[in-house]
Amino acid sequence: MRRPLLIFTVLTFGLSWAVVLPLWFGGGLGSPLMTVLGGLMMFTPSVGVLGVWAVSRTPFRQWVRQTGLTFGERKGRTAVLMLTAWLGVPLLTFLALGISAAVGLVSLDVDHLSLLRATWRARGVEAPADLSTVAITQIVIAVVAGPILNGIPALGEEWGWRGWLVPRLVSTNGMLAGLLLSGFIWGLWHAPLTLLGYNYPRLGSWAALVFIGFCVLLGVVMGWLRLRTGSVWPGVVAHASVNAIAAVALLLGDAAAPPNELLAGITGVVGWVLLALLGAALLRFYPVRPEPVGPLAPAEPVS
Repeated sequence: MRRPLLIFTVLTFGLSWAVVLPLWFGGGLGSPLMTVLGGLMMFTPSVGVLGVWAVSRTPFRQWVRQTGLTFGERKGRTAVLMLTAWLGVPLLTFLALGISAAVGLVSLDVDHLSLLRATWRARGVEAPADLSTVAITQIVIAVVAGPILNGIPALGEEWGWRGWLVPRLVSTNGMLAGLLLSGFIWGLWHAPLTLLGYNYPRLGSWAALVFIGFCVLLGVVMGWLRLRTGSVWPGVVAHASVNAIAAVALLLGDAAAPPNELLAGITGVVGWVLLALLGAALLRFYPVRPEPVGPLAPAEPVS
């Protein structure tokens, strides 16, 4: 177990820093390279999986099955949970936003959409007069097409984190500890971006620590999806949907009192509570078992 984990970790973390390093030398998150490099970074966990496979003697077809690239033994269950993730993530996101507004952590401006208008102006573009139609269109696209548009880069991460890592950590550390540890590693991997303030711009480098908390809790739910189905695909849909809808929802806020990402929305404390409750309910009422982990390292040294 140690050698494959070392190979996976070195490749995944080393390449993530190598890919994003240009942002540290110029422009930061505002660099025109941010979108491209951030997208490339999402594929580094898959490179880690391929690195482990390269030193194993596992036939590729068996490797594909072991790492969750199939739809699992119960394809109907996998399809249902993919659809549940597709619809459930936006519902959870807007529930978090609604609760945040109800307890006074965020001021919504659905009438004038001042924060969305200010975002357009910050980009040097004059917002259209009928901004409500634009907002509705953005939300519909994020909900309906987000999992498709973001699916390939989400798979780049999910094949590593949930496909390969989760079953191995759970088999050696127990269910809850393995899921929590996988989420911690996932969150820590984001450091090349979160240390620059990614997702929590007002926190600066402290965003790296805060985002680990979000990833730990979301990682429990994502790991449950993987173990429940034997497939990465429900997690891919959930991951892609989170990336599409999380920021869009916060644009419904008031420019005079912008949302505090640390507290409000799905990535804030309110979202953490919802994710913790969801993860606990899933593990309690729909328990899953660790998957058998086949041999991942060669029986003899590879020359």
